[in-house]
Amino acid sequence: MTLTTSQPTLLADWARGYASQPNEYDDLIDTIEGDIPRELHGTLFRNGPGLLDVGGVPLHHPFDGDGLVCAFSFAAGRVQARSRYVRTAGYLAEQAAGRILHRGVFGTQRPGGWLANAFDLGLKNIANTNVVYWGERLLALWEAAEPHRLDPKTLETLGLDQLDGVLRPGDPFAAHVHIDPFCHWDGGAPCLVNFATRPGLNTTLQIYEFAPDFRLLRQQELQLNGFAFIHDMALTPNYCIFFQNPMRYDALPYALGLHSAAQGLVSEPGRPTRIHVVPRHPSLGEPRSFIGAPGFVWHHANAYEEDAHLVIDSVWYDSYYGIGPNQNFRRIDFGALPPGRLARIRLDRATGAVERTVIAERCCEFPVLHPAHVGRAYRYVYLAAGDPPTGNWPQQAIWKVDLASGAQTLWSAAPRGFVGEPIFVARPRSSAVAGYVTPDVGDPQRNAAPGEDNGWLLTLVYDAERHTSALVILDAQDLQRGPLAQIRLKAQIPHGLHGSFTSAVFLE
Repeated sequence: MTLTTSQPTLLADWARGYASQPNEYDDLIDTIEGDIPRELHGTLFRNGPGLLDVGGVPLHHPFDGDGLVCAFSFAAGRVQARSRYVRTAGYLAEQAAGRILHRGVFGTQRPGGWLANAFDLGLKNIANTNVVYWGERLLALWEAAEPHRLDPKTLETLGLDQLDGVLRPGDPFAAHVHIDPFCHWDGGAPCLVNFATRPGLNTTLQIYEFAPDFRLLRQQELQLNGFAFIHDMALTPNYCIFFQNPMRYDALPYALGLHSAAQGLVSEPGRPTRIHVVPRHPSLGEPRSFIGAPGFVWHHANAYEEDAHLVIDSVWYDSYYGIGPNQNFRRIDFGALPPGRLARIRLDRATGAVERTVIAERCCEFPVLHPAHVGRAYRYVYLAAGDPPTGNWPQQAIWKVDLASGAQTLWSAAPRGFVGEPIFVARPRSSAVAGYVTPDVGDPQRNAAPGEDNGWLLTLVYDAERHTSALVILDAQDLQRGPLAQIRLKAQIPHGLHGSFTSAVFLE
């Protein structure tokens, strides 16, 4: 069964979730249904495009929308929430002018046709993809430019952050940071790892590793042959892993103002995927490249080392697809597009062999796991998924896959609810990996049980019937129990991208 435009109600509900949200809220919560776990302690930050039009002119692609950050801070069964736009230079200029001033990366053009856009190759930093709290800095991330620093309590924009001189003005810094929970190169301390790419005829790849106080620990640069569009990476204790999707780039129409930058991305399904394995330390030798199956990957779930093998779990598509200049993303035909499916790569470092296996057919995206298992062997992965088991659908369910037993469980917000990325929050004092114990907060009698799935899943859900959103808290060990709490908001928050959780609390 596939979704086509013959399901107009479902498509209309999904599209309405992309209504522009011009308002900001210091008190975002309307009502709370159920009970917030008293042990849930910390702050969920979430980012995504919030303005889907400027001056009444709709954007051509939702990924071009300005970043709207939401914060939910929890302590002792209480919660406070607020939302605020990242006040980038482009956001402020367009709000003052009341019209589109910048070309969007994924499809939006300035009004006036190709003449109004030709040879304007500047990029508007929209700070809309992720938000992370590290080293007492809250950073809104967008992979084509440097991050914006925010006040973690008020979400006020403090300005661009070059990370104490690590970045130069305009340098890219990817939106998918990865945190090694206990880095053996640093005596077991946690380490934040990120990367940046500068695509061209050949692609420059930068890798950065930061201490908990945001000191730069390690940095390396390498050249990849050919054009590389890389959105995410996978991490193990010893390696950074990058998938170079089989694509080429047609830059001339972009330069001539005929379409946006990302509309020059062209998938080449017949070509293989190149998998680059980059050692995190010089003692491990030189980077190596492997040849994998054709396809396209936005996001990786996890990776780990197993004897001579590397195991990488990712969401695979048959090919890349974008929104063309003459298409309307709100009328997208899901059934005509390739679904993302959870798949596993086994890479043999001794022989160079690469094997790919599809784990399940359900369409899915935004994979997450227990943070202690990043880069380590793990059992459970959680994803935003389609409600039906096959076909390509909007994300309406949270899906748990047991990679050991093959068991799968699902909580669905269908027929009129649409889920965002789930965020796993470990229950205090639960222990999933030797060396990792979550903070001791709450009742120790209730929280002493170990377990990789001992925690909660937090996801923002758009309710098309009410045209509002709610933060839903699920028991990660029992999704079919349903929501422990639904924090209903005063407004609709457009379908978002990524977020993160910190144990720091910012309650007033």
